Amino acid sequence: MRFYFQCAFSGSDLKYYFYLVIMGLVTSGCAAVWYIDLLQPPPSVPPAKRLELSAKMGISRDSMHKRRATGGKKKAWRKKRKYELGRQPANTKLSSNKTVRRIRVRGGNVKWRALRLDTGNYSWGSEAVTRKTRILDVVYNASNNELVRTQTLVKSAIVQVDAAPIQAMVSPALWCRPWSQEENTCSSYQERRRGETVAEEAKKSNHVLRKLEKRQQNRKLDPHIEDQFSSGRLLACISSRPGQCGRADGYILEGKELEFYMKKIQRRKGKGAA
Repeated sequence: MRFYFQCAFSGSDLKYYFYLVIMGLVTSGCAAVWYIDLLQPPPSVPPAKRLELSAKMGISRDSMHKRRATGGKKKAWRKKRKYELGRQPANTKLSSNKTVRRIRVRGGNVKWRALRLDTGNYSWGSEAVTRKTRILDVVYNASNNELVRTQTLVKSAIVQVDAAPIQAMVSPALWCRPWSQEENTCSSYQERRRGETVAEEAKKSNHVLRKLEKRQQNRKLDPHIEDQFSSGRLLACISSRPGQCGRADGYILEGKELEFYMKKIQRRKGKGAA
């Protein structure tokens, strides 16, 4: 055996043999250490870190991850869908620091999530006019009074808007101020214009003057709106969805709807005072 060893491994071959033996021992030692590490239990994750890791998962409204009525597990046979996720509510606040976020939704479409707003386009239906105005206050919400306390802008919320832009727009268009009782007749436009120092407007023909004067004869302004014009605030209803389109647009309340909400607001104020 000794002779065979000397014959088979002589010179540089013997050195190479010892090199292979040493490398084998080192490799087997590393493998043993790696195997021992696998047998050890994983390090414990603190509760705070565990909560942080779970919070990174999205809100899911699908039933794929839930068990059956019998208690058995379901097989996830499809991937998650965009329409099955749940997003946090916008809770748009009334604030001068306007903030609107762009959100990418299913199909590559875009939603605009308004987080803070204080302006919107409000239309006056009976006069067929619309102007951008400032939202001053949230005064009523049929679903939850907490949304009034926190000044949250949602669809169908009753708000108070600034009447100045609508006043400034309606006056030159109709050539009379609907919020002023003595000028509501519009009987003599030329006489009233002589005493006013206003910017020059485009000259109107006699036919246009007669048409506008005729239009004012049967025109009656809602007394409730007239009172609101004198106070500088108009009651309006938000008809858009600020959390979906990023706007808080709406319309000025009139007629039966205005009376209904005025009673509701007065009743709620009475309860608060009591």
